[in-house]
Amino acid sequence: MKTKTVSYTLETLPPLTKAQRDHLAKLATLPDNQVDTSDISELTDEQLNTGVQGRFYRPVKQQITARVDADVLDWLKSQGKGYQVRLNAILRREMLASLKQKRRA
Repeated sequence: MKTKTVSYTLETLPPLTKAQRDHLAKLATLPDNQVDTSDISELTDEQLNTGVQGRFYRPVKQQITARVDADVLDWLKSQGKGYQVRLNAILRREMLASLKQKRRA
């Protein structure tokens, strides 16, 4: 028997039926301790410590206009091509460090 693969995009996805919406609404009201997670294996401490967050995540880029000090821009550009990528990496590193500190508090 031959099977046909079906794929959808957000534009072609069929709308949820009333029964599906009702079922999702009912699930959303369940407290966490009533959610059956028996088919999900627990992560070990080693897995939690060595896991990489967002390994396959690619954030959406947004074009902005920002004013930076001339010496900072000169320094970024002096490192070679890709100063905007480096600027983003520096900002991301600071953002993640800040989020990490907030989680500890």
